[in-house]
Amino acid sequence: MGGGKETPRQKMISMMYIVLTALLALNVSKQILDAFVAIEANIQKGALTQLDRGDELKGDLSQELATSKGEEEAAKRKKIEVALKTIADIDKETQIVIKNIDDAKLLLLEKLGELNPTPKNNDKDAILWVKYSNNDPLRPSKLNLSALQSKDEFDTPMRELGIIELENIENTGVGMKKVWVPYKNYRKRLVELCGTKKIEGKGYSVVLKGAVDQFTDNKSLEKKVTELIYKGNKPDTADVPELVTIYSELTKNELDDYGHDGDISKNVHWLGRTFFHSPMIAALASLSTLQYEVLAARAKAVGMIKSRITTGEYSFNTIMAMAYPSVAVVESGDKFEVAVWMAAFDSDKVPQVKPGQGTLKGVKDGVATLEMTASGSNEMQIKGSVGIANKMGTVKWKDYTTKVFIAQKGGGSIGLPLQTALYADWDNKITAASGGANIKSMTVSCNGKTCPKQGNYYIARVAASKGGAKITVTAKDKNDKSVTFTQQFPIKPFPEPTVLTTSLSSKGGPVFVGLPNGSVLSGVNFVISTMKVGSTNLNGNVIPANALRAYSPGSVVGVSGTCKRTDTGKSSPFKGAITIQ
Repeated sequence: MGGGKETPRQKMISMMYIVLTALLALNVSKQILDAFVAIEANIQKGALTQLDRGDELKGDLSQELATSKGEEEAAKRKKIEVALKTIADIDKETQIVIKNIDDAKLLLLEKLGELNPTPKNNDKDAILWVKYSNNDPLRPSKLNLSALQSKDEFDTPMRELGIIELENIENTGVGMKKVWVPYKNYRKRLVELCGTKKIEGKGYSVVLKGAVDQFTDNKSLEKKVTELIYKGNKPDTADVPELVTIYSELTKNELDDYGHDGDISKNVHWLGRTFFHSPMIAALASLSTLQYEVLAARAKAVGMIKSRITTGEYSFNTIMAMAYPSVAVVESGDKFEVAVWMAAFDSDKVPQVKPGQGTLKGVKDGVATLEMTASGSNEMQIKGSVGIANKMGTVKWKDYTTKVFIAQKGGGSIGLPLQTALYADWDNKITAASGGANIKSMTVSCNGKTCPKQGNYYIARVAASKGGAKITVTAKDKNDKSVTFTQQFPIKPFPEPTVLTTSLSSKGGPVFVGLPNGSVLSGVNFVISTMKVGSTNLNGNVIPANALRAYSPGSVVGVSGTCKRTDTGKSSPFKGAITIQ
């Protein structure tokens, strides 16, 4: 039919081709619309999965609260109660946006004239199977869109959502009032609730001043969100990566370019880009997607709040990078290994390592092993980074550093098996070995003073000194030939003790001080001489009830004073804090 004369038969054949093409187009369109039905059904299932995930995390905390008994767990119960209150506030905000979007979905179906007024669960001819209920406020209505007849109708979504034209959106329309504004407000409130907390006497707060609604890529989005969270706020730096994730995953370019009918329109609102000439089935799927995103963000937020509470037999909320070489002293050119791990880790999440030197051999039982080659003539510094994913999947990196001492071939080795420096006023254990064969005797001295041998170690006790200490090893072989070598070590002052008692009844009781649990400086005990609790001065280690009258349960009280080491009699200051139960 393109030009020239055609016979009636040719005209008929051309018309048949046009009809066939139209029929094929209609069939493709129907397949696309049916695909949206399956997509929307999967989105509904995904939303319920996220709802269950968040509920399970909240349920774990409720169960932990119910099983925490006795006065000794009062502080823990208080933390859980605070966490559950924050989660309840999160759920209130979640309910608002889920309900608003649900209202918008049912409004579209009602105006289309296809919404059955009474829910009919599992009825293949009914669209509404389970209606939204205030008794289950986070669960969206259950829809069966395979029963929707007017899947391709687009006037109703545009009209009811306030999409007058592509670039003309009603500010008072359902799209703005029920969808866009509640969604944006939820993003803000969620980050503020998760970022505001009080832990161990320290307060953190996040109140967002402004919003991030334009970005070019994910990197620029994360940068802008991070700046927004810090702007005028005091967030916990450990929380910021999770807060950025929550905010970013709920962020869309509000205004953007949009191609339509061969033209490019500038600064088109997200509502216009999403719902302009959108078929009914696609509009409903888009609204369900928003509900999925909201419930997914809620699950992340609940997981973040829960991670602040120590629940279960094994848990941690503080991580520390650790790195130890397999030997303290190694000869130049020899191979050795360095073990790198987190001081506290989840057995289901292996550490990731970015070694500054060496080759990663593998990871087993939470420990990564590096293989390295000794280099240098005195000391080899070993640095890198190790990280592990938290409960939200974000990898937190920590730098590690350690060192080994390099001994020359044929010489000997001197090492400190427990630490990398000598400590003043403490029995430091030293290992010493002489290179070569047939060594019949060996002595070790520190700053000219002989170190006695106890088992496999030599013991050195030194005084505080900025100049450090020189350890000398003198050995003789079977021919009485002497071999002497030395190693210089720094000296660190003996650390001050801290308060080991973490909580105390309002009736008072004894307080104990010492070195932190796990310290290598074992065998040292302290006796409290004087103590100051708040503004009250005391003698001895017992706090009477009258000194705690001004403090309510849950208060954190500063404690400081002086104590004496039982082995040397030397006085030392101490300080710490105690939670009143």
